[in-house]
Amino acid sequence: MAEKILMGEYKALSKEGWTNIELIDDNVFEWSVALIVLNEESPYSGGYFKARMTFPKNYPFSPPDFKFTRPIFHPNVYPDGRLCISILHPPGDDEMSGELASERWSPAQRVESVLISILSLLDDAEVSSPANVDAAVLWRKNKGTFDERARKDVAESKKDLPVGFVMPTQKDAFKTVKEDDFNMDVWGDSDAEVEDFGGSESDFDMDDMDDDDDDDDDDDDALDSGSAEEDEEDEK
Repeated sequence: MAEKILMGEYKALSKEGWTNIELIDDNVFEWSVALIVLNEESPYSGGYFKARMTFPKNYPFSPPDFKFTRPIFHPNVYPDGRLCISILHPPGDDEMSGELASERWSPAQRVESVLISILSLLDDAEVSSPANVDAAVLWRKNKGTFDERARKDVAESKKDLPVGFVMPTQKDAFKTVKEDDFNMDVWGDSDAEVEDFGGSESDFDMDDMDDDDDDDDDDDDALDSGSAEEDEEDEK
C-alpha cells in the first residue's frame, strides 16, 4: 500500500513548480527533494535547498525522515541538516515536549503538507525550542545580521541547480488552474448531449404547464356557460 500511495504523491508533486523532486535509484521510498523559496520577504528568498526524504515501509502510518544535504543556518535546523519540526514527529501526544497529537504526524498528512510546513518554517522560525541555539539568538537579537547569513546559504544552494533549470516565479509556481489541463472536448460533449435530448427538462415542464392552463380555461368556460343557463331558467 505504501508504494502505491507514494507513487501517486510523487506523480502529483512532480507537476508542482515550487519543488523539484526525483526518485533516488528509482526507489519510491527514497526521494531527492529541492525546496524553492519564492517568498520575497523570506531571508531565504531565491534559495534552492536540496534534501533527502526517506519513507518507512508502513507509510503513511509513520512519518518520513527529512534532511537537508547542505548545512543551513536556521534556528530549527540541526548542523547535520535534520529538522526540528512537529509534523515529522511520530503520532500522538508528547508529554515531554508538550506537543499535541494535532501538531504531529498523522496518517492524514502527506508529503505536500510536510514540504509546505518546512517552507513556512524557513520564513518564520520557531525560536522558543531551537535546534540551533546560535541561529535562534541571532534571529531574535540581530535580524539584519541573520538575514545576511541566510543569503549566503541561498548563494550556496544555487550550486545545486540542475543544468538548464529555470527558477519559477511565485505567480507561476502556485497556479491552481493550468491552461493545458482545461479540456474543451468535455464541454463539447455536454453540449451534444443537450442537443440529443432536444432541450432541458424545464422545457418539457413548461409545455405541460401550458397544456394544463388550456384545460383550466376550458373548464372555466363550461362553468360560466352552465351558470348563464341557470339564470335564464330562474327568470322564467
